[in-house]
Amino acid sequence: MTGSKSPRPVVWAAAAVLVLGPLAAACSDDGGDGSAPATSPTPAASAPETPGERSGPADRAAAEEEVKKNWTTFFDPRTSTDEKVKVLENGEALRPALTAFSGDRNATQASAEVTDVRFTSETEATVTYDLMVGGNTALPGAKGTAVLDDGTWKVSQKALCALVELSPDARAVPGC
Repeated sequence: MTGSKSPRPVVWAAAAVLVLGPLAAACSDDGGDGSAPATSPTPAASAPETPGERSGPADRAAAEEEVKKNWTTFFDPRTSTDEKVKVLENGEALRPALTAFSGDRNATQASAEVTDVRFTSETEATVTYDLMVGGNTALPGAKGTAVLDDGTWKVSQKALCALVELSPDARAVPGC
């Protein structure tokens, strides 16, 4: 078929790139209630501040900057596994998966651009981001969570696992 392409293969390609290819697993960023994963490709709507946001971190601007920096660092293909471990919740437990991911030649084309951070509590935030592959937006308006862990805002384990869930050939990844 020429003319229009289904967005699903692009999403699958992005997921395969970011989701450790053959190590992909079924897990989610939704607390396991069966609803759609928080990384669904639904564009983010501009929403008013919620009551949870008012109880966010004391220095909201600094926290938002750290969330953006660490999220971008995590999804930067040039970032070492050791650095990714530092900005991922339970990073040491997920090191084997991150190591496998770093060996994927397609991963060198993937990155993320944070477009919004909404604090839902003093220790958690919803992050809206565009997943890029080769400089093209493959998964616009994706959502995940960042968590305050030992004084550092990190990409949540649930966010990584939700991306893993998007892989068309999902298999078990320790920690998800």
